[in-house]
Amino acid sequence: MRFLLDTHVLLWIVIADRRMTTSLVRLLQDANNQIVFSTASVWEIAIKHSAGKSDFPYPAQSIRTQLLKAGYEELPVLGEHALAVESLPAIHKDPFDRLLIAQAMVEGITLLTADATIARYPGPIRKV
Repeated sequence: MRFLLDTHVLLWIVIADRRMTTSLVRLLQDANNQIVFSTASVWEIAIKHSAGKSDFPYPAQSIRTQLLKAGYEELPVLGEHALAVESLPAIHKDPFDRLLIAQAMVEGITLLTADATIARYPGPIRKV
């Protein structure tokens, strides 16, 4: 199964954060699963790290490098993904999260998130 990581889950994985649940660890360790991260997350990390946000203490380049070395696949942002944002219900206002939701829907990939608001969207989303 393919799983798309939301940005905070992606950061938890990179820093081995204690907020990672047992179910998330199991999904990541299952060799049958393919883990995907979005270019949108790299962009979000770059913006927020350069702004000095405390939730984003590491440069985007080092995080991206670690994810690629770990064998995770990078999903580029396509026009189709951007267009799908327009049809999403107005449940969440964060543009990065909305783009990740749209990517999951267009690609048929399950989005892994810890955000209860994101989990309210219809489609392939799993709260971990």
